[in-house]
Amino acid sequence: MKDQFIEELFHAHQQSKTCPPPHLVIGFFQKLLGLLYPEFSTEDFSSVEEIKVFQSGLKSDLAYLLEKGKSCSGRSHDALVDEFFEAVPSIKQELYKDIEAMYQGDPAAKSITEVVRTYPGFYAIAAHRVAHLLHKEGVMLIPRIISEHAHSKTGIDIHPSAQIGSYFCIDHGTGIVIGETTQIGNHVKLYQGVTLGALSVNKADASKKRHPTIEDGVIIYAGATILGGKTTIGANSVIGGNVWLTQSVPANSKIYYKAKMTNSVGESDTITFKP
Repeated sequence: MKDQFIEELFHAHQQSKTCPPPHLVIGFFQKLLGLLYPEFSTEDFSSVEEIKVFQSGLKSDLAYLLEKGKSCSGRSHDALVDEFFEAVPSIKQELYKDIEAMYQGDPAAKSITEVVRTYPGFYAIAAHRVAHLLHKEGVMLIPRIISEHAHSKTGIDIHPSAQIGSYFCIDHGTGIVIGETTQIGNHVKLYQGVTLGALSVNKADASKKRHPTIEDGVIIYAGATILGGKTTIGANSVIGGNVWLTQSVPANSKIYYKAKMTNSVGESDTITFKP
């Protein structure tokens, strides 16, 4: 390689030091998850004091990440660490509701422990709850690293900015995409392959609401695609598998494809709307 190219590589490596390394961010998240859920812990705590010491170490880890990534953050980290850890109990409360929703929503789930230990939906929403809290505090890059880690591990892609209510249930989960400006209410259930996406990928629309609103009690079955910032799925609606929607539907609707066998009359697949 030529010297000029080597120089360019060197400068790139120097500049990368102004943002936190992904493996340290992922390590922080995994240690935090292990603190909240023994099922993920690599520690064997023998006293309350040991947990306090471990939490103190996590605070130091987050402070280091924020200091390392201050050029990638929207605010000072001086008070952010304490604010974040003060909010950790509320994250656990929300995750308890999510776990309960997944347990109650899946007949195959035999226990709460099974949901925590094995369900990709739990891991993805746990990562999102943590990433979303940091994102709300103005941290820019760290939440994306956490969400993309969960994406690579579970196949579930949730942008840290997406707003997700309580008792959120992901069943199976592989291939789910939840875009940046999505708003999801309480008691919503998504199956694999659901996309809550944007109609436009124009950079000029970056500051607009581009993704749909899903109101309380909605169920969206596998492979459904719902697009657009003005698209609202009314409360307690059911969206069937493989449905493509770019317009709002009222509360208590059922949207689904009804397959028909092609015959001599030329009948084919149709979409059925039942308010």
